[in-house]
Amino acid sequence: MNFIKQRLLTIAILLSSFCVMGQKTILINNVQIFNGKDEKTINGNLLIVNNLISKISTSPIPTDKSGNTIIIDGKGKFLMPGLIDAHTHIMMESMNIVELMNSDIEYITANAIKSAEIDLMQGFTTFRDLAGPAAGLQKAIDRGLIVGPRIYPSGAMISQTAGHGDFLSPNAVPRDIAASLDFTERNNFGVIADGADQVLKRVREQLRLGATQIKLAAGGGVSSTYDPLDVSQFTEAEMKAAVDAAENWGTYVTVHAYTPRAIQTALRAGVRCIDHAQLIDDATAKMLADKKAWLSLQPFIDEGKSLYAEGSPNRIKQQAMMSGTDKAYNFAKKYNIKTAFGTDCLFEPEHSAKRAGDLVKLLRWYKPYEILKMATSTNAELLAMSGPRNPYPNKLGVIEEGAYADILLVDGNPIANLNVLEDYEKTLLLIVKDGVVYKNILDK
Repeated sequence: MNFIKQRLLTIAILLSSFCVMGQKTILINNVQIFNGKDEKTINGNLLIVNNLISKISTSPIPTDKSGNTIIIDGKGKFLMPGLIDAHTHIMMESMNIVELMNSDIEYITANAIKSAEIDLMQGFTTFRDLAGPAAGLQKAIDRGLIVGPRIYPSGAMISQTAGHGDFLSPNAVPRDIAASLDFTERNNFGVIADGADQVLKRVREQLRLGATQIKLAAGGGVSSTYDPLDVSQFTEAEMKAAVDAAENWGTYVTVHAYTPRAIQTALRAGVRCIDHAQLIDDATAKMLADKKAWLSLQPFIDEGKSLYAEGSPNRIKQQAMMSGTDKAYNFAKKYNIKTAFGTDCLFEPEHSAKRAGDLVKLLRWYKPYEILKMATSTNAELLAMSGPRNPYPNKLGVIEEGAYADILLVDGNPIANLNVLEDYEKTLLLIVKDGVVYKNILDK
């Protein structure tokens, strides 16, 4: 998208927001409704009052005589809940890693603001952010200062020394953590903690800063420098300290982990969600199912292109990780594990601007209906695990009375052809989030 086109889109969004600020009611008639849960759709009408869905009916919905209701003819198009991405990094998705590590926080935030707007225009109305200082962005979006998805922030990813979240320079150790916080720690991208007491403190800090759930690095990573992919990180006691602190606040811990050892240690400690798990084995998948924990899995497939140079340590780790993706999804289906969808867009603006492409990749393992359900109502169930820390207590990811009015109107039927969501500039005719119309091109 060129600069002029982007600016025109921004102006259109702002004008649209301005136009609806004073109104309280929107009636959308003549639409094919996918409720986020059932494969069968219904032809009907939908009434939005304030920021909630007030009424759904197959019969005409009467409006008041004041003339203040905005009436939209849906022209028989496909209406569905806004999409949910359960693994994001809004502050790190729009810049490459070299630029990110050498920029000030103000410039990073400016890039994230622009990226958040593009994300919403792709139909993603809610994010679970799993590392980075996203709480400020969340507040600005919720207050209407900027445009973007709802955000469930984890705050900083908590990592051990030499772990996935250790972004220190090679000669930065030994060090006194209290006296020499790194740029990434000072700005809450990631923090290092060694020992149960330090983990406990760092978790409490993130909760103090508004984390809706806690993220730990429990195993080796692709993008990180010091940790081989096969290593496990944090002891069971350290992870248990994080779980205790999170549960005291009524929420949960999720962990970055690929390998059986890392996943099993986390599950024994009481962790309720595993993110990634590409190198999981059969016994560990069964343990995950028995514990009734969640699997937040991403469709990482080696398509021959990468941020990392061929033969580099990071590329070798990436290829090893991707080699397990098929098995991970097959284990998830075998044991009926509750599975969430996420993109893990990171350091790659091109990926974040085409995140619906990751939904299409899921066709390798799932039917379109199963994918749509995963990216709406199923993901919403995972978000609700933050309990009293949930900043959005009404229902998300569904089209039903009393749910938040996060709605997409699509030119085409994604249940029949999921690919229509990729060409979002043309096929997303209407985007509503929290009862506010951010895009409406039905009459064009």
